[in-house]
Amino acid sequence: MSTDPATEITAWRQTEIVLTGTRDHANPYTDVDVWAEFTHESGRVLRRPAFWDGDRTWRIRFASPEPAGRWTWRSGASDGDPGLDGRTGTLTVRPADTDTATAPATAPSTATATATDTDGNPFHRHGFWRMSPGGRSLVHADGTPALLVGDTAWALPWRATEEQAARYAADRRAKGFNAALLMSVQPDMDARGPRDRTADEGFDVGFEDLPTGHVNVLNPAYFRYLDRLTGVLRDHGIVPVLQPLFHGFGWKGLRTAGPVVPPQEYARYCRYLVARYGAAPVVYLVGADGEGGEPQIAAGGAEVGRWDAYGQPCGIHYRPHSANRAHQGEPWLHFQWCQTGHMGGHVQERVADMWRNTPAKAVANGEPTYEDPGAGRATGWWQGHEAWSNLCAGGTMGVVYGAASLWQWRLHPAEPGHTEFFLAKDAGWREALDFEGSRYVGLVGRILDGLPLTDLRPDWCASLAPRGLSVPGVLYVCYAEEGGPLRGIAPEVPLPYRVVDPRTGETVREGVRADAADWVPDEGGAPRVYICHDPDRS
Repeated sequence: MSTDPATEITAWRQTEIVLTGTRDHANPYTDVDVWAEFTHESGRVLRRPAFWDGDRTWRIRFASPEPAGRWTWRSGASDGDPGLDGRTGTLTVRPADTDTATAPATAPSTATATATDTDGNPFHRHGFWRMSPGGRSLVHADGTPALLVGDTAWALPWRATEEQAARYAADRRAKGFNAALLMSVQPDMDARGPRDRTADEGFDVGFEDLPTGHVNVLNPAYFRYLDRLTGVLRDHGIVPVLQPLFHGFGWKGLRTAGPVVPPQEYARYCRYLVARYGAAPVVYLVGADGEGGEPQIAAGGAEVGRWDAYGQPCGIHYRPHSANRAHQGEPWLHFQWCQTGHMGGHVQERVADMWRNTPAKAVANGEPTYEDPGAGRATGWWQGHEAWSNLCAGGTMGVVYGAASLWQWRLHPAEPGHTEFFLAKDAGWREALDFEGSRYVGLVGRILDGLPLTDLRPDWCASLAPRGLSVPGVLYVCYAEEGGPLRGIAPEVPLPYRVVDPRTGETVREGVRADAADWVPDEGGAPRVYICHDPDRS
């Protein structure tokens, strides 16, 4: 038993416990399972997996969902290694405004624990994301409503440098984004290039055996760098949406490993992602660009559900030609994301159709047409109209944007080796960062910030508006692409109103209707978002 002082931690901040094994293994990643159980003085128990980080080092990451009190922990290991199995320690939750603390958690030769803190992060104030009571939207752990506003930077993990990631994150945060879709490793089995993030066609490698259709030979150095990249994102309030192994096109369309890797290997890797990244804000995207019934997705989803102690969102992102309802009844599944393809069409009926599936899951269009893929499709306000239309069709988990040349992290406008169909002309990732449409999608979250969005649902009866959402008696939000007066308003719609230009975020008119039968005035001729909300009725 440990006799060392307890480590002081702060609620919802990641704490890391380091264990050092006493034995060597041919492949620690595949041969040894390590975990720890954390017991709060209230009796609450959380179980967290550990991850191998090279040599004899294992790490356990933990965040307290309790604002105060004392946790005790005890580790377990499948091989009984005394450096990994039966280690113990204590963690005491301290107020959030005190200084960072560092202290050993068990015997100094075999384990240490470090508590870190960062100011100004909503996840530290309100806790991690989880699903709303009705399963249709996001809330923080304390019930604060949330809306995912996601960007797509699939290739950032294996292509970006820390400096590039910081520039990207600052831009996206300034525009209002709070999430980024990431392929956790380069998924194409036949991709070849220098192991250099700064070289044309170069990329870093997460698994040495991925070209053979396996993920057993893990490269710890790759994931240490990914730790830093995801840390940069989180420092800017951007949640990593982590996808294990793509099932569809991938990076260059060169045979993705997702459909090939054995399900048990896929599941083990999902557990590794939960262990390494799951004690901080994260979204798990266990399937991407497939039809959803692939055996790897079921195995990975079940493993995330088994090991995620915090109930963070877990779901599937589909290819365009898919039914978008696989595993609808599984408890590990929280959301379903459609993809409406790359031809520049608005297809909100896909989202509306998914809304009707039961049991209820959150939905969103996780991949509308990327902005400016080759032929100038889906540029500018197209993206704003798409985001508001998807939201009002029932995509109340949030909105997602993508830009050609950025999602591949094309290093510069002339970098060779990419599929032309998905590239923006004369643009690398940096030029694509400035595409106009990203501003409009980012504004969605800014315009709706602070409103009681929990389990907001489509409402075709509250007014004559073509697209609307409501929390009955509390909030009504609608979008009209040509604006104009809001007519035929139902009695339950709150009397206070704002009329917002969704292209700028500016409130162009606000007031309180004298009577439930009164219209909300607007001269028309431009896109408008109408927000009817009485804070006293929230």
